[in-house]
Amino acid sequence: MTCRIDRHSTEQGLVLHISGRIAAEAVEVVRAALDESPVVAIEIAAVELVDGDAVKLLAHTEGEGIELRNCPAYIREWITKECESSS
Repeated sequence: MTCRIDRHSTEQGLVLHISGRIAAEAVEVVRAALDESPVVAIEIAAVELVDGDAVKLLAHTEGEGIELRNCPAYIREWITKECESSS
């Protein structure tokens, strides 16, 4: 299974609910979803697997002010390391 992206509008803006795996070609799918309209948050509790490119994208989006909701601990740790190495 690759990733699935569901879009939910809220008063604050669009929330992307991502599930499955974010790797290789799925990174471009996520990037395209982010470019479609203003996104305020990404719900990633149901993400099972990410690769390095996905972590870089998530770190970048969080740096741009998009909230990562329910981020699994292993992904949070990897994002933190990515941000530290980028500084």
